[in-house]
Amino acid sequence: MATPAWPPVPRPETAVARTLLLGWVFAQVAGATGTTDTVAAYNLTWKSTNFKTILEWQPKPINHVYTVQISTKSGDWKNKCFHITDTECDLTDEVVRDVNETYLARVLSHPAGDAGHAGSAGEPLFVNSPEFTPYLDTNLGQPTIKSFEQVRTKLNVTVQDARTLVRINDTFLSLRDVFGKDLMYTLYYWRASSTGKKTAKTNTNEFSIDVDKGENYCFNVQAVIPSRKANQKSIESTVECTSREKGAFREMFFIIGAVVFVVVILVIILAVTLHKCRKARGGRSWKESSPLNVA
Repeated sequence: MATPAWPPVPRPETAVARTLLLGWVFAQVAGATGTTDTVAAYNLTWKSTNFKTILEWQPKPINHVYTVQISTKSGDWKNKCFHITDTECDLTDEVVRDVNETYLARVLSHPAGDAGHAGSAGEPLFVNSPEFTPYLDTNLGQPTIKSFEQVRTKLNVTVQDARTLVRINDTFLSLRDVFGKDLMYTLYYWRASSTGKKTAKTNTNEFSIDVDKGENYCFNVQAVIPSRKANQKSIESTVECTSREKGAFREMFFIIGAVVFVVVILVIILAVTLHKCRKARGGRSWKESSPLNVA
């Protein structure tokens, strides 16, 4: 009867060698799969109002961090937000240096804890943003009505220019300072008892329009840059009404009237009291000076 053939038993040194080889292979595979955890950013979007400018993107990082770089068309890349886990970066300080320049940003993805780790091409994953020209692309913020007055048949309205983060000699400029005559305002106005709107436009900050005498009016304003192809208009300001001003005047009139009334009453009471006191003193003096009747 033949002796069964058992599988050969490997020598100890051979088993060790195989274990080391498998360990090395697994390490390489783990390193390779680790790079797949680094996800490239997407949906890069500029959010800018009155030149306050933030770059936003997706997704929220899990096993990686982001670095944001910005450049002009002819400039070099400059790091702004370095190894962050946020999905936004404030780039205002860069874009207000020259609001007529065109900027490009990019978001780089690095494995967490190893920001210097390179992708398969020897560079981190990155995605470029759309181009951004602040003068053309920043949104106009909501304007503010500074003051208004209705005098007979004239309604006078003054608009307050918003301040921006654009600076010259450490002074922040207003929208009017930046855009000049490119900036216009539209006034929408209507009778308080009606819904039909009328409009007036100006490239200054002052409106003076004809209205019906004795009528109350409501109105709001909107900033506009007609020369733009997009982002021409701001949202409209809050609504103001001349009746509110009259109501405030009437309220003040009633308060003043009440104060005057109280003062007059006090003066009358004081005068009556003094009169009675003088009369009482006069009566006592007459009694004291009159002669006594002797029987």
